[in-house]
Amino acid sequence: MFHIIIVKKYLSITHFLILFIKQVKTYFVEIITAKKIKVASQLQGDIQLKSRPFRQIADSCGLTEKEIINIIKKLNKEGYIRKFGAVLRHHKIGYAKNVLVVWSVPQDKIEKAGITFASFPFISHCYERNPVFKSKYNLFTMLHSKGEDMTSLTNKMAASIDIHDFLILESLKEYKKTTPEYF
Repeated sequence: MFHIIIVKKYLSITHFLILFIKQVKTYFVEIITAKKIKVASQLQGDIQLKSRPFRQIADSCGLTEKEIINIIKKLNKEGYIRKFGAVLRHHKIGYAKNVLVVWSVPQDKIEKAGITFASFPFISHCYERNPVFKSKYNLFTMLHSKGEDMTSLTNKMAASIDIHDFLILESLKEYKKTTPEYF
C-alpha cells in the first residue's frame, strides 16, 4: 500500500515535495492559502501607527478587519508567524541610549516582574525568554533613555521587584533594521 506524504513548505504554495513511500502512517498537509499569503505579505512591511492599524491591510486585501485579525491568529497558531512585535527606531524619536537588561527571575515571580517592568515608561520591550540565556536569564527588557543614567534606571527596576541578578548588555553599534520578507 502506498501513501502520499506532502512535506509542508512555508514559502510557496506552488512548490512542494511529494514522496511516495510504503508505510502504514498517513500524514496530512496544510497548504497555506492565497488569502493567508496576501495577508502575511502585507504584515511584513511597516504597519501604520493608528487606532485601527489593520484597516489599510484589510482594504488592500479586499477583506474586513475582523477577517484580517482572524487570519493573523490562524497564521500564529499554525506556526507561520512566530512573533508579532514592534521595531523601535529609538534614535529617530530622540532616545540617545538603549540597553538590553536580562534578568534571572524565579518562575513564580516572572509574571509580576513582567507586569511591573512593562509599566516603566522607559521600557519598550519586556518578554520571557525560553530557552533561557546563560542557563538562568529568563526575562528580557529593553530600556531607552534620552539622557538618564542606565545603571540608575536598572537599579530602580531591580528594587521594584527585589531581584538583583541581572546583566546590562549595551548596544555598541546600531545596525540597519530590516524586516525579512518571505512572501
